[in-house]
Amino acid sequence: MFVIFGAAGHVGWMSAAALRRAGREVRAVVRHEEQGGPLAAIGCEIAVADLNDAVSVARAIEGAHAVQMLCPLPRAHADPAAAMRKMIDASVAAVRAAAPPRVLALSDYGAEHPDRTGITTLFHYLETQLRTIDAQLTFLRAAEHMHNWARMLPMALANGVLPSLHHPLDKLFPTVAAEDVGVLAAELLLDTSAPQTSPRVVSVEGDRRVSALDVARTLAEVSGRPVVAQEVPRGEWATVLRHAGLGDHHARLITDLYDAHNAGRIDVEAGVSERRFGATPLAQVLAALLPGVSATAAR
Repeated sequence: MFVIFGAAGHVGWMSAAALRRAGREVRAVVRHEEQGGPLAAIGCEIAVADLNDAVSVARAIEGAHAVQMLCPLPRAHADPAAAMRKMIDASVAAVRAAAPPRVLALSDYGAEHPDRTGITTLFHYLETQLRTIDAQLTFLRAAEHMHNWARMLPMALANGVLPSLHHPLDKLFPTVAAEDVGVLAAELLLDTSAPQTSPRVVSVEGDRRVSALDVARTLAEVSGRPVVAQEVPRGEWATVLRHAGLGDHHARLITDLYDAHNAGRIDVEAGVSERRFGATPLAQVLAALLPGVSATAAR
């Protein structure tokens, strides 16, 4: 049995679907029962669990041969970092007690750094806690997800300006499509062909690096509207993020993350990671996001 946490999300769905295509039994773990319908339709067993509740996590992984872990940032919480660490503690305690043979954790570029990387520091904490588990561990560190630009699209399409915290605008950075992460995660869960060190660290990004200028140019091409990238001045980051609805703690996580990005600290860990590359282009991801933006604008 392969247990996939966060199975209703972009990455989890692709992992569950790939494992089902390979003929494997999959238990798809979701937060709310109504999220399970599409997963049940492709043959998944559905489990409902709250990552803050070690008991429900333990039930979800009972009898698992392999577990794919996802601990998302609780964006709506007043202190997302504290809430995520609590989630990690509870879920890792459950996995430690059950001791499934294989565990794959979805992590981030830069997770080797213990501090000064904002949100990515929390994935360092996740990896550190998981190292206490007696299992074959894989840390799949993904570059910035292309889907993250979704929250900027309404503004960019309405005003023709794509705000960017990536400085300078022509700086190339790694990015990846969520579907490529999900498919690779399934491949790694199925890979028992060679002896592995534990933890096995694998990085994944797209086949080419992009800049904020590239993102704006691509968005203009797929939308048919003029879009230009614009640096958000460093001194205005916190104000802009708070105006976007983020609390002070969440805004600090974002500003610390992009400070680290712009300093070149969010990248592949030299000499440690196996490197993999996704094939989904940025244009395909942005084009798929546009109908959702149009539907929101129409309401």
